[in-house]
Parts: sequence; C-alpha cells; structure tokens
Amino acid sequence: MSNPVYGKQAQTSTRDDKRSSLFWVLIVGIMLLFIWAPFQAALFNGQMLDFEKPVYWALTITSVLLIIALLSYYRKFRLEEQRDWLAVLVVLLPLTYVLSLVSAASHYLAMNMVIVQCIYAAMFIMSLYLLKDRLGNNIIQTTIMTVAYLIVGFGFINWFGQWVLAGKLVDWFSSAVYQNRYTSAVMTDTNGLRLTSVFQYANTYAAFLMAFFFAGIFSLMKSKTWFGRLTHGFMLVPILVSLFLTLSRGGLVMMPVVFILLLLFFKPARQLLWIIYCAVSGVVSLAVLSPITNIGLDLNQTYNGATAAKGWGLLIAASLVAGVVSWLIQQYVAPKLENGMQGWASRKLSNLWLPVGSVIIVGVVAFLLIGTSLRNVLPENIRVRVEGINFQQHSVLERFQFYEDASKLIADYPIIGAGGGGWATLYEKYQDYPYTSRQAHNFFMQYLVEVGILGFVIFMAFILFVFYKYIRGYIQQNAEQRDSYFLYFILTLSILLHSILDFNLSYVFMGMLVFVGLGGMAAAMDSRPVKRLSLNPAAFRPLYSGIIGIVAIILVFTGLRFIQSSSASMEARQVARTSQSFDQIQAAADEDLSIRSTHPDSLILLSSLYQAAYKQTQNEQFYTADEDLLQRGLIAEPFNKSMTSNLMSHYQLKNNNEKAFEILQDKISNYTWDITWYNNLIQQAFTLGNQAREQGDTAKQQQYFEAGLNAYQKVLDGMAHIDALPDSIMIAKPFNVTPEIALNTGKIQFMSNKPAEATAILQPLLNEDLSNATNKEIARYYVAATRKQGQVDQSWYNKLIQADANEKQQVDALVALNLQ
Repeated sequence: MSNPVYGKQAQTSTRDDKRSSLFWVLIVGIMLLFIWAPFQAALFNGQMLDFEKPVYWALTITSVLLIIALLSYYRKFRLEEQRDWLAVLVVLLPLTYVLSLVSAASHYLAMNMVIVQCIYAAMFIMSLYLLKDRLGNNIIQTTIMTVAYLIVGFGFINWFGQWVLAGKLVDWFSSAVYQNRYTSAVMTDTNGLRLTSVFQYANTYAAFLMAFFFAGIFSLMKSKTWFGRLTHGFMLVPILVSLFLTLSRGGLVMMPVVFILLLLFFKPARQLLWIIYCAVSGVVSLAVLSPITNIGLDLNQTYNGATAAKGWGLLIAASLVAGVVSWLIQQYVAPKLENGMQGWASRKLSNLWLPVGSVIIVGVVAFLLIGTSLRNVLPENIRVRVEGINFQQHSVLERFQFYEDASKLIADYPIIGAGGGGWATLYEKYQDYPYTSRQAHNFFMQYLVEVGILGFVIFMAFILFVFYKYIRGYIQQNAEQRDSYFLYFILTLSILLHSILDFNLSYVFMGMLVFVGLGGMAAAMDSRPVKRLSLNPAAFRPLYSGIIGIVAIILVFTGLRFIQSSSASMEARQVARTSQSFDQIQAAADEDLSIRSTHPDSLILLSSLYQAAYKQTQNEQFYTADEDLLQRGLIAEPFNKSMTSNLMSHYQLKNNNEKAFEILQDKISNYTWDITWYNNLIQQAFTLGNQAREQGDTAKQQQYFEAGLNAYQKVLDGMAHIDALPDSIMIAKPFNVTPEIALNTGKIQFMSNKPAEATAILQPLLNEDLSNATNKEIARYYVAATRKQGQVDQSWYNKLIQADANEKQQVDALVALNLQ
C-alpha cells in the first residue's frame, strides 16, 4: 500500500530557497487572473458577442500560464500513480467537446465551449502540481478568499447606491462597466431589486456566497492568528446578508443541504463550533437585515450620502460584533471543546449525532420562517420569496419542464451530444410551452445535452473519482493534514451541488474555482501506484509536456485571433449603429469573417448590408454574395433563426415567395412556440394560395391553403395545451390567435368557399377601432362571409360603411367572387 499523500507532501514540499523564478511568475499570474476574472461579469459564457471577448482573453492567459507551469514542473511529470493519470485524463474533457463538433447544432457556440473546457483543463493541470507545494497552496487559498471578500464588498458598494464609485474602481480593467456603472450589479426583475455583485445574475451569486460562507467558517476554525480569525468572522455577516439580498430561493434551499453534508466531515467539537458560528452570524445578520434591505432599496432609487453612511455603519458594526464574538469563541471556547469532547469523538458514529440533530433543527427553523409569524422578522421582499418556497411555484415547475425538454433533446443526440450551446440553440424545438431560457438551469443536464452520454460518463467518472479518492484520503489523515486542502472540497462541493438548480458553470470564473478545487483535492487525494499503466518518466515527460505545450501554444494564438475577430465584429456593429458607410461596415465584418468565416453576428450584419445594397442598386453581385454568405453560414448554424429569416428575405428580394414559404414550412418544427413564425406562414399561405386561385391552379391553391390551416390548428392546439398547464406556470411569450392570424386564416376559409368557418374565426377578433387597417379588414371579410351565408350582420356592416364608405364596394366585390 502506498504512503498517504499528506505524508508524501510533508516530506517533499520544497523550501523557499529552492523554488524557481518560474514558480513565482506562475503564482503571480494566477493571482492576477483571479483578481481580473470576476470583474469581467465573472467570464459569463453568455452565448452572444457581448460576453465572448473576456473568455478569449481568459483562454490566452491560462494557456500562457500553462506553458509556464510545464516549464516549472517538467521534472515532476511522471505516470506512476493515480494522481499522475488525472493530468492526462482531464484532457478528455475538452476532447469530448471537440468530438461533439461533429453533430453540433451551432459550430460557433460549440467552439466557445471547447475553449471554456480548455481553460478548465489548464486550471486543473496547473493546480494539480502547484498546490502540492505547501507555500503555493497557502498563497492560492489566501488569494481565493481575499478575492471572494472583495466581491462581497463590491456588491455592497453597489447596494448602497455608490455605483459610480464601484464603476470607477474597476472600469480601468473591466469590460462590464458601462457609463461608469458596473452593469446589473443590482438587477431588477419581477421580484424587485436583487443583489448580484459581479455576476449580473442573482442565483449564481447566491451559489458563490453559499460556498464562501462555509469556506469562511472553515477558515475561521483553522486560522492560527487573531487577525485571520477576526477577518473571517467579520465577513460572515456581509456574506449572509448578501445571500438574503439575492432573493435566491435556490440558495436558501441548498444551503442547509451543504451545511449538513460538510458537517459530516468534522469531529464533534468542530461540528458544534460549525453550528455555533452559523448561529452567531445568522442571528446578527437577521438583526440588521431589514434596515440594510430598506436602505439599499431607497438608495437605488435616490442616492443620499447620509443614508449610505448609516447602511455602512450598520453593516460594519454587525460584522464587528460577529467577528469579535467568533474570535473569542475560537480563542477561548474552541480549545476547551476540543479537549472536553475527545471522549465523545472516540465513540462509534459520534460524528453522525450532531448532523442528524441538525437536520431536525434545520427543519424546525425552516418551518418557523415559512409557516409561522416569525417570518415577519424578514423584510417584505425577502419574506415573499421565502413564503414562495414550495414545489408548486413557477420556478420549480419551470425547471422540471426544462429537464423534461432536455431529455427529449438528449434522445435525439444521445451519444456525442448536440455540441456546446446545444440547449441554447435547440430548446425552442423541444420546449413544451413558450418560455425563454438559453440555459437549462441544471449544469449536469446541460452537460449531458452538449456532449451526450459518452462525454457525460467521462466527466462524471473524472469528478467522482477525485471526490472518492479525496474523501478516502481525508478519513485517514490527522486534523492538520485535513485542513490543508479542505477549503477546495468545500468550494467544489457547494458550487456543484447548487449547479443542480442553476447554470453556475456557465460563468467561467465559477468553473475555474471548481477545477482549481478539483486540482487541490487531487493534489491531496489518496493516490495509489498504477504499475501496469506506468511509463518511464524519461519517456513520459517529453511526450506529455510536448503535446500539452504544443496545444497550449496553439490555444494562445487561437485566443489572440478570436480576440481580434471579436473586436472586429463589435466594431462592425458599432459602425452600423453610427454610420451608413457601406465600406466601413463591410471592412469590419470582413475582417471578422476572415478569421471565423461563419461568426453569426458579422455574417448576419453583412447579409443585411448586402440585401440593402441590392434593393438600392439591383446589382446582382450583392444578391449572389448574400446567398453565398447565408448558405455557408447555415451549414455551420442550421438552427440560427436570424440567418434563416435573412435567407427568406433574400428570396423575397426577387419575389421568390414560394422558396421563402418552403423555408417557413420546413423550419416551423424548430420554433414550435414562435407565434410570429406562424403568423408569417399563414400570411404567406393565403397570399400564395390566393395567387394560385386567381391563376386557376387548384392543386397549388389547396396545397397552400391546407398548410395555412394546419398551422392555424397548431396554434389552437398550443393554446389548449397552455390552458391545461398549472396556473403557477409563467408563459414568457404570448401564444394566441392574433388579429393577423385570424384575418389570414379567415381569408383562407373565405376563399375556400367556407363562409361559415370564416365567420367563426373572424367574429371573436372583431374590434370597434376600425381606424386600424387590420381591424377594418377583419370586419370586411366577416361581413362578406355573413352575406355569403345569406344572413348579413347588419350592425357590423353599418359600422364598416360608416368608418369608410369605400368598404361597401369592397364587400360587394368579395361577395361577388365565384368561389369553388
């Protein structure tokens, strides 16, 4: 049996004077990366142009750091133990995304996810080797905790209305600042103001806060200095208050789960301390929560310096109280508990008693806060959110529907998935009702969608193996050895568990925390020799470092080229907003497309430019260039709605409405709940069918009219389905028979010599406002349909004639038509 990893680390940790200059370059580089990354909207992979450039910078930076790590740790590369193999196997994660490019629904989004996975793999490899060094481990842990506390402080600067100060603090290096304000640091939705800090999304900030609340308690318990204990104790209140201010129900629901799971890893004395620190910070936080909430709500409406100072005073005072009390407990009570509970700790299953009791306590507290008047201690906006925690509220039902729809998507892309961004690209095709969500709100389900069963099995095997080996090693070690790496376990477990409910790892900064955490856990895991699969270090070192080094160099240049591409695309968009210069817009778009030939933003912009130029000049070169551009783009982005719409517009430039209609009909299954798509299809079905009628082509008339009526029936079926949904389900997009749909469907029925059916469709949409052209036409066809049946609606006939005397002639013309 191999020696435990902590023993090895203690024996092999290098002394300060033997650490190379590359070690310090790597450490400083990672520190700067962790300071820079969160203020770029936490490197959100938002699947749109506005968010992509910082992600490409992150790829470039991590690739450079990886090259430095390869040079620094070259002599440590070997393939003798299980831990060593993880540095090889992690490469499979980006490779599964590369494989999914074969069936990718969007090449652009899939490539972005390959880039993101390369960042994660690089962070893991660097962490695996760097964190085995005791000093490197301490520096990275201190950096992570410091950055987390800065993010919490940044959030409160914005909450107390001082967004100009917040913007000026970071605008010199942050891409998320617009007009001196960090975008959506306090967001507004139907629930009111919600604190998001750097994330621009409250639920992910809640996941971050939950992870670092527990990390802060653990750091408090393991700290050896008064300053460290006071600092960590001080920050517990700002973190907990921030968590409430996110109004995140998922964070509040998942927090007790993580609390109890982490409790299982401590001995009884520490379990009791863990509970005490949670209670102290919880009580103090609740004491100041209402005034801080109300102050923030007021300051985000109208700023007042005195009110902001009062808010800061309350927060700092409460934090000092919690910090001092926590320091006193850790200084004087903790040692006595450790000594006094040694006998209890030696008993069998002693570490289960408090966690089991905590389950009961958590249940009681939850009941008191949700089911009794004790909830009135909470501010109104938070109380409303807490009261809404149940399995019938819309966000829960909505998430369950996301998962069900994702399952249908997976069934069509089972083995290698739909590629990165597969959910964002395809969810409209599979959704059960009209919602808008480019994220599946479950990291694991979204991962399965993107890389299929093969990629998901590889990923889960990787992380479960790391967790298993870390926990196995943790059980065998003493308290000091356990403390060295447990912070990584807390962060990784907390973020991954919360990611069951949300898309936290769509924020690359959060993913970096997870993979650094996995690297730290792997550095500390119970590693066993792998004799059958081992390679001679002399052979493995140059092979591994050579392959990874070449890939890293390629990624550096890829990142730089993609940055150039993104800049050109943003320039093209900006020029299009401020200038009508064809040459300037084309030059910027062409620069982007010369690097990424199917980049959607520039491709769609250039297509629209070509179409506008063709309308003005009738120059065939513009028409041909536009068609070539769109055909090329749709090969890489077959589900891109904007490209598809542009292609229809392209055909309509030459009145090729039949071709445009084919696209409308062929692609309707991709946009099942897009009422505009149905509207366009039914309108075109009437226009083309009526043209065929006028030309005496009965077969084509019937073909187009049937297509229009089938689309109308789908709208009716969809409305019936929506009506059957639970009342708590929120319909994000309207889906109903619009006046235009009713008009064109009624016209189809009228021209099909079915006046009764036309009457039934048009009558519910009659509107007294006959100054509106659509309303007037509905009334015209309705009156004509009633006359065709020999029972004119005289009231509406009179209203129509009164609104426009010319309508009499038009109604008579319709009635006189000889319809078959």
